[in-house]
Amino acid sequence: MDNRQNQANINWYPGHMAKTRRLIKENIDKVDIIYEVVDARIPFSSKIKDIDNLIENKPRIMIMTKSDLCDDEKTKKWANYYENKNYHVIMVDLINNKGINKILDETNTLLNDLNEKRYLKGLKKRAYRALIIGIPNVGKSTLINRLVGKKATITGNKPGVTKKLSWIRINKDVELLDTPGILWPKIDDSNQAYNLAAFSAIKEEILPLGKVACYILDVMYRKYKKNLIKRYDIENFDINDVIPTYDIIGKKRGCLISKGQIDYDKVSNIIIKDLTEGRLGKVTFDEVK
Repeated sequence: MDNRQNQANINWYPGHMAKTRRLIKENIDKVDIIYEVVDARIPFSSKIKDIDNLIENKPRIMIMTKSDLCDDEKTKKWANYYENKNYHVIMVDLINNKGINKILDETNTLLNDLNEKRYLKGLKKRAYRALIIGIPNVGKSTLINRLVGKKATITGNKPGVTKKLSWIRINKDVELLDTPGILWPKIDDSNQAYNLAAFSAIKEEILPLGKVACYILDVMYRKYKKNLIKRYDIENFDINDVIPTYDIIGKKRGCLISKGQIDYDKVSNIIIKDLTEGRLGKVTFDEVK
């Protein structure tokens, strides 16, 4: 099993993503503010790289979801990094419903002048219109449901659940334009590609599961070794010889097939699932440059 990482060069770009970009551009004049959603565990890798080409000069709030699963210290550095670039950053814990109200409060603060100008022109107050945008599987649908206070969208742990643009009323003051998750046309940075795959933002068939799982083990061993020891009793890991590590995990988790052989594909799936569901502890894979 050769698990050395190759330079990624992913040109996978489904037609629905190109269509979504076109629809966003067609509707951008209808919205007042952008909710840009990123995963707090990969705050750089999960940020749409060419988003400025889509949203023009609209005010934006960066919403870091899954803050309950991130390395607090590292992600706070990322929040400061973006705030220094004039972003308004809000950390959100979707499981425990923390930070949700801050989004609406910040929206009112940023857009207060809009209705004041309408009042001076003799126009009635209207609901603010927000566009929510982010990569696949970053928690957009769950976030919308939390904002609405009920199930407004379909949710899932696979990329590509939302299929079209749709308006959703959050409350009497805010209307939301939901968009399917999109990526940029070419992912040519190896670390970003593997980070996206590790946290299930790109579909499983794009990068080999074995390589993604070994990338996760490699990052965890270098940055969060104690977490690996706690979960799998792994004291040592060699990216160029992963079989011993796979054997330990396979035996510990019952990934056995005939004659005591290890089902290595099952081991890979377990590693990825353990990461995405937080069983490997609170982690942040991106480092502030």
